[in-house]
Amino acid sequence: MPRLITRIKMTVSTIRQPAVAGMFYPAQPSALSRTIDDLLDQVGTEKRAETAPTPLALIVPHAGYMYSGKTAAYAYALLLHRDISTVVIVAPSHREYFDGISIFSGSGYRTPLGEVLVDDSLRDLLLEGDSIIGATPQGHHEEHAIEVQLPFLQRVLPRFHFLPIVMGHQTNEYCFHLGNRLGTILKDKNVLLIASSDLSHYYPSHEADRLDRIFLRDVEACDPNQLMIDLENDSTEACGGGPAVAVMHAAKLLGATSASILHHCNSGDITGDYTQVVGYVSAALVPTN
Repeated sequence: MPRLITRIKMTVSTIRQPAVAGMFYPAQPSALSRTIDDLLDQVGTEKRAETAPTPLALIVPHAGYMYSGKTAAYAYALLLHRDISTVVIVAPSHREYFDGISIFSGSGYRTPLGEVLVDDSLRDLLLEGDSIIGATPQGHHEEHAIEVQLPFLQRVLPRFHFLPIVMGHQTNEYCFHLGNRLGTILKDKNVLLIASSDLSHYYPSHEADRLDRIFLRDVEACDPNQLMIDLENDSTEACGGGPAVAVMHAAKLLGATSASILHHCNSGDITGDYTQVVGYVSAALVPTN
C-alpha cells in the first residue's frame, strides 16, 4: 500500500506568500483589482442575476489571467452579491509529488489584495480520524492552482475564510474519499466548493477539443463516476481531473442535481496559435430550485 502523508495535528502560524504574482496575474494591488474587474465586466450582467441559485460548486481554470481569466470570470461572476462564509479549493500538485491529500498547515495565504485566512475549525473536522488527509505544507509552496483563485474571490466576496487542499496523487480511492469526507462534513454549512483545473495540454486544437468535449459531457451530466472512468482510460485529460471528481462527488452529496458549462475555450483563442493549445472551462453545479 502506498505510504500516506504524515498527519500533523498542530498547525503552524504562517502565512504563505504569493508565488506567482507578477507572472500569472499583476503584482500591484490596483492593477490586479482593475484586471479582475475588467474581466468580470466582459462577462456581462446576465451572469450576475441575484435570482440565480447560489452554486454549490465551481470548476475554474488556473492558468495566467491573460489566458484563462475570462473563463474564470464566468464562474466568479455568479458569486457577486453572495454571502459565503468558507470556500474550499481543491487543486492538483504541479510541482511537488507526494502521496495523499494535503490541507495547508499554516494560517492563510497572502495575495497582493491581502490575506485570506484558513478555516481552522473546518480543517480540524476534515482531519479528524483520517489517515489520507493531512495538515502539511506539502504541495502548497510554489503551487499556483489555488493562489490564482484567491484574488477573484477577494473581489467578489465581502469576507470569507478558505480551506486550501492539494491532491498529491489523484487515484480513484483518494478522489472519492475526499469527496465523501467533504460531502459529509459540509452538510448544512455555508460553504462553496471549487475544483481548480485546466483541461488537455499541448494538442492541436481539433484534438484538444475532442478530448475536452468528453470532460464537458461528464460535467454537464453531473457524473463524477463517469468522469473518473474517462480520466483513467485517457478518454479525456485534465491536470485537476481528480479535484473535479472529488468536488463533483461532494456537491452531489450536498444536493447538486445539475451542472452547466459557463465558458469553454483554449489558449489558441487568445494567442491565435492553434498548433499546441491548453483547454479551459468554467462550470457550476447547483441544487434544484
